Amino acid sequence: MTGKINRKFKAYAWMKSVSYRAPWPLTNGLMMTLYVGLQASKNWQDTLSEPEPVFVEKTFIGANGVPIFGLVAIPLNPVGTIVGTYGITGDLDNQWFLRIMARKAYARGYAVVIFDWRAHGKTAQLSPTLTSDGLYEGEDFVRIAAAAKRMGCPSPIWFTAYSLGGLLALWGVKAAQTLDQWGSSLGLTVDDVGGCAVICPALESLRSLKYLTCAPLGKYLEKAIARKLKELLHQLQQDHPSAFDTAAMSRVHSIWSFDHEMVVPRLGLKSVEEYYTLTSGLYLLPALKKPTLVIYAADDPLFDPTLVEDVKTACAANPAIDLLMTAQGGHVGYISSPACQRQIKDRDRWWAWNRVLDWCDKNRS
Repeated sequence: MTGKINRKFKAYAWMKSVSYRAPWPLTNGLMMTLYVGLQASKNWQDTLSEPEPVFVEKTFIGANGVPIFGLVAIPLNPVGTIVGTYGITGDLDNQWFLRIMARKAYARGYAVVIFDWRAHGKTAQLSPTLTSDGLYEGEDFVRIAAAAKRMGCPSPIWFTAYSLGGLLALWGVKAAQTLDQWGSSLGLTVDDVGGCAVICPALESLRSLKYLTCAPLGKYLEKAIARKLKELLHQLQQDHPSAFDTAAMSRVHSIWSFDHEMVVPRLGLKSVEEYYTLTSGLYLLPALKKPTLVIYAADDPLFDPTLVEDVKTACAANPAIDLLMTAQGGHVGYISSPACQRQIKDRDRWWAWNRVLDWCDKNRS
């Protein structure tokens, strides 16, 4: 217990020293989110000094034998491994925010594994299996880590992701904690997995989705995500013509209806409410025993603002969790002001990934 208290105290001191400030005019969460989504993708490579790692392609085998496409890069004398994925939509080719992590982590000496999670990118080409918001993706993370270890990626192995992917990574830690019960043949031990670091994780879908669809501007963000999910479905249908009910597909017009029509029946659940409750990260946080970093912006426009106090309470009650709760940041934004960069000696504006990697460095030493 003394060790946990000391770790918590050191983490608290570190978190106080790395405060975040957004540049004007991105001090508003919605503005930050829109800027990152619409503009930052155009010039992100110009903001970095780290080169792209040389990746090799790898098809991993996840839970229930589902093939998962990924990319692996191993530097000379790696100091550890980071396994990561992205949010609700996209693929490895266009998720530039994940590529920033890969460049930075590799430059620090980490082996890097990034992957298309279920129903995304090349993984969707390999299998028609739909998403489950962590019910199976947690085991996917662990099985990917085990295969990466066999390829030469060393421990400690850290799981990371952002947005909905952050929820999956948290489920990965939960699955890793019970490896002795279900994964003794994987060649991976509980101690091989160092922990998890997530940015703007989706911790309570039921409340946040209701909030999003009622907020004046939030409903437009929800519609944009829903359009991406429709595109995902149509691509899956092209790759796997007989795997989906076209009538059910035609009824998908929102995030909720996507889960109601496509996901919930395949999981054998009764309702979307049951699905969101089962997968909720907020209720998962008390069960985490591995070191976990949660970076969360109070002005995130995609999440119900009433969750802020609940997240603080849940994280404070668990000594394994370090919470970086910031007033600003938006959703998967965290572009820092020049003054912020100078104060904490960051080389660039990508505050959240810099904190994730600093935290991994501190916790592996």
